[in-house]
Amino acid sequence: MDWLQAIILGMIQGLTEFLPISSTGHLYLGRKLFGLEEAGLFLDTMLHIGTFIALLVFYKDILIKMLLNPFSKLTLLLIVGTIPAVIAGLLFSDFFDDLSKTGVTIGWEFLLTGVFLWFADSIKNGAKKVEDLSLFDSLFIGSFQAFAIFPAISRSGMTIVGALIRKMDKEAAAYFSFLLSIPAIFGGVVFQSKELFTGSVPQISLVSMLFATLASAFFGYIAVKFMISFVKRNSLKVFAVYVWGLGGFILVLQGLKLF
Repeated sequence: MDWLQAIILGMIQGLTEFLPISSTGHLYLGRKLFGLEEAGLFLDTMLHIGTFIALLVFYKDILIKMLLNPFSKLTLLLIVGTIPAVIAGLLFSDFFDDLSKTGVTIGWEFLLTGVFLWFADSIKNGAKKVEDLSLFDSLFIGSFQAFAIFPAISRSGMTIVGALIRKMDKEAAAYFSFLLSIPAIFGGVVFQSKELFTGSVPQISLVSMLFATLASAFFGYIAVKFMISFVKRNSLKVFAVYVWGLGGFILVLQGLKLF
């Protein structure tokens, strides 16, 4: 992997982690395009570290408050909201890792993501802010996050949809969605890092990995800021149309044995 490929993959990860179009699905396509399938786990870990850094920078003020007051309601909301993803990961991670490696289902998953995003626009805008959420609200939204264990189901898209169903304000829904992704991404990085010690690490230069991680962090920060502002005033249907087109294109290629 050269430095240009590293930057492109970092950009893909950073943008698609927070735009509701699935980072895992797009990374699979990016790795396949560059012939980097063997770098999957190691590369994914470093790219997720980049998006984790982006979240730490964006939410630094609220995270500092949580550290100073670890028993706050927000802390409890994040813990409860993360439980479904933890359960899904512990029970089904091997199965879904295999799906992610083969990419056999990602076309259908892109299409399903589009259905949820299109449906989100039919939900009447609520008024709940983060401070108005109940523990059940957080658990409900977290259940949608757990559904994103499928490779090309968007985590951000699903959690925003779940938040809108629970009558959150659109801007608050996006804000809480990305905040809830912090423990999920951190847990994923820890889990993947542990697996790296039991397997072989591909020979990828330190410079390329640095470029990839920094690009992921930079574009991830941009994507978080953009989406929180975008959701407030715009429709998610544009993203639905995009993933429908991408999913349909992948299915056609798979049907022709070209993918």
